[in-house]
Parts: sequence; C-alpha cells; structure tokens
Amino acid sequence: MRALRITEIGQPLQAVELPLPVPGPGDVLVRVRAAGICHSDAHYRAGRSASLTAPVTPGHEVAGEIAALGAGVTTHQVGDRVCLHYLVTCGRCTHCVAGREQFCPGGQMIGHHRDGGYAEAIVVPARNAVPLPDAIPFEHGAALMCSSATSLHALRRGRLAPGETVAVIGIGGLGISAVQLAKALGALDVYAIDRDAAKLQAAERFGAIAVHASTDDPVARVRALTGGRGVDVVVEVVGSPLTMRQAVQLCAVQGRAVIAGLSREAMTLDTYRELLGPETELIGSNDHLLAELPLLLELARRKRLDLSDVVVRTVALEAGAVNAVLDALDAYRAPLRTVIRM
Repeated sequence: MRALRITEIGQPLQAVELPLPVPGPGDVLVRVRAAGICHSDAHYRAGRSASLTAPVTPGHEVAGEIAALGAGVTTHQVGDRVCLHYLVTCGRCTHCVAGREQFCPGGQMIGHHRDGGYAEAIVVPARNAVPLPDAIPFEHGAALMCSSATSLHALRRGRLAPGETVAVIGIGGLGISAVQLAKALGALDVYAIDRDAAKLQAAERFGAIAVHASTDDPVARVRALTGGRGVDVVVEVVGSPLTMRQAVQLCAVQGRAVIAGLSREAMTLDTYRELLGPETELIGSNDHLLAELPLLLELARRKRLDLSDVVVRTVALEAGAVNAVLDALDAYRAPLRTVIRM
C-alpha cells in the first residue's frame, strides 16, 4: 500500500510502499478515506517531540471504512463508516477504567507512537473505530477526531456553563471548532482572537465577536467589550508564552484559563495580580477522551458543529502536496484545515 512516512527527523515526508497491515485479534483494518493534516504533524516532522522515533507514518485524524475484521470482533462489519479515536490504550489500567485514558502508561497515539493515517490503510483496536454517521463526510469525520475533539475536551475542562462567556485565542482548526462548540454548550458571548482577518471572518459567521490581535491589544479590547469584567472561560490553542499569559489576563474573577496549545516554552505570570488575587484557575487540557466522541459526532450530525468552513482544502496522498501543507503550518500561514482525500 502507499504511505507517506517520516523516514528521518527534520526532513520532508517520503512516499513509500508498505505491506498491507493485517488485523490481529480484536482489531479492525480500516481503508482510509480521509486523513487530516494537523499542526502537530508539522511538529513531529520537525522533531519537536522527544517521544517520536522514525520511521513512522504520521496522521492522527483518520476516517474511513472497515475493510477487514480481526478474530473476535463482533461490534463492526466490513463496510462500516468509522472515524478513529487516535489514542490506543490498554483499556485495563487505573486510568483507563476511570475514563482518563490519555494517561494510560502504555498509551500510543496513532501517527506518533505507531503508524497513522497518511496511508491507504491502518489497523487499530475495534474500540477505537467509532461509527461515523452517513450525514458527516469523511473529510469532516477526520478533522473531528483531533481539532474538534480537543476543543470539546478543553471546554469541558473549563467547566463551561450555559450563560457564561468565552474567549478563544487562535482561530485555526481547533479554534473555529471551539467557537462553535462554546455556542452549542450555551455560551452567551464568544470572543475570537487571531491575527488573520480571514479566520476571524469565519468565526464571525458562527456568531463570534472578532478581536484582531494584529491591530488591538486583545486583553484590553476584550476588557473594553465586557465592561472591564473579562470572560469566564478562555481556551488557548496557539501555544506561545504570550498568548498563554493573555489567556490568564482575559479571565474574569474566578475565571478559568484552559491551555491546549502545544509549547515547550515557559510562560510567566504576575502570580498575585493575575492568579491568586482574582482566584483565576490555570488548567491544562491534554487531548480528549473516547467517551466525548459520541456527543461531538451528534453535534456535527445536527450541524451544531459545521466543518464546511473549516475543511477548506483537500490534497492527494502525495509527498509534495502534503509537505507543502506542513511547511505552511510551520510558518503559521496555512488555511483552517487541509485533509488528505483518498
């Protein structure tokens, strides 16, 4: 089968031919129909993850059809439309049993610790293959599995309640989903913060209040728009020390700043004025949970979460095209979401 691989850290993906994987007991073989190109994939290609070793097939946003069943699988049938929960876990440890499987000691992320979806087929445990409603295109199903799912988890970590206000910093694939999901979960007002006018226009179409970080101080602007109060929940998906601190500064008294953007750089705070005094909560948000996916998919099926303006481009499973998208992501000049279509 055809696949694109990270064969050497820091180098472009290479097109290779690999044997078709065979599903073991409890596994399913999925014919990949769509694989999202995520900013995390650009980080992995560049070597910004110490836990990644080459060679590996990237791609953790995957949707497709069941092509074969391993021994003992009774939950799926050949031909079923599915999208893939990207974390393969043991299912038995304390964390898995408690519903926080992202902390499973043996957890492996597809496209990172094991081969992912930049290929014509992939094998995963049957429990990772989540039914994809017919109303949701494969391209949207793939993107839902990372950007949208991570945004939903971040809002849940922030304990967003109906009638509260939200700010989203970074209107890329995660941010535009966070805007819609915040509205679906009952947010009164949602402020979208970015430097890209086109992305802000997309957020406005979903009812967000745009804040142009290229021309305004976003903290001062949101404070002005809220009468000095700030917002109840901030979701930060950029991953820079500046925007992470801004997330804290945007919070109202007893607000919750949820950091979901990837970064290895330290952030600084005025711990009294920005954290202790207003009793701000600084919350980390790590990926998402399998148990959150049914709600996410139902919101998408009902068009409460619409990725039509998010998945703006598709490319073929070709090294040149995919490397170009990863280059653009690395330079922060990529469109909202590009998906490999097969």
